[in-house]
Amino acid sequence: MSAELQMSSSGDELTDFPYKAISRSAIISLVLAVVALPGLLQDFAPLLGIAMVGILVAFLGMRATRLYPEEYSGRTVAILGFFLNLALVVGGIALHTYTYMTEVPEGYTRVQFYDLQAEDNGPDRPTEKAVAAHGQDIFLKGYIHPSSGSGLLKHFVLVPDLGTCCFGGQPESSDMVEVTLKGGQTAKANLRKKKLAGRFIVNQAPQSITDFDKAIFYRMQVDQVK
Repeated sequence: MSAELQMSSSGDELTDFPYKAISRSAIISLVLAVVALPGLLQDFAPLLGIAMVGILVAFLGMRATRLYPEEYSGRTVAILGFFLNLALVVGGIALHTYTYMTEVPEGYTRVQFYDLQAEDNGPDRPTEKAVAAHGQDIFLKGYIHPSSGSGLLKHFVLVPDLGTCCFGGQPESSDMVEVTLKGGQTAKANLRKKKLAGRFIVNQAPQSITDFDKAIFYRMQVDQVK
């Protein structure tokens, strides 16, 4: 009789405290928020796309814990993941928009690197927009090509993206800008995007440069570098 009572008591405890699995979606949403966090930095802005996925995953976690409360726990975790990812997306977009709107120094005109690049299937030559920008003070962003050297540089070659910079081999002529920093300024050679403000020049004839197979069409005399 005593054994039966003990078994009955044990069964009641299992009924009162059933096992619930923590929603995988809830946990994954937190992990995605952590992975997306560097997206607040401009160099890693594309990582904010992971936070958008995190919002969806967190929503699925909240839905699972609501529809199957006897099977899944972790609703609080899912809610936390939802708001963390949402904050990253909203805050990141606002931050990058503000940066974009205020990063061009007064007196300079923004030029996108793709405005300087020849069409993929066409001849490699200066573009019409590049010729139009000749002699103007412009604002341009890009990456220092590794062949430019290491450490602090006063003279280097700027390329449009990390693919061209590090994984694309020798860049095309219209993918390069020869940069000279004025006033004793230097730029550290690394994989971070550089922001340059200065006078843009289209060479009258393509210029050769050491360690690069192809001649260069463009030059910049840079007043400001970040």
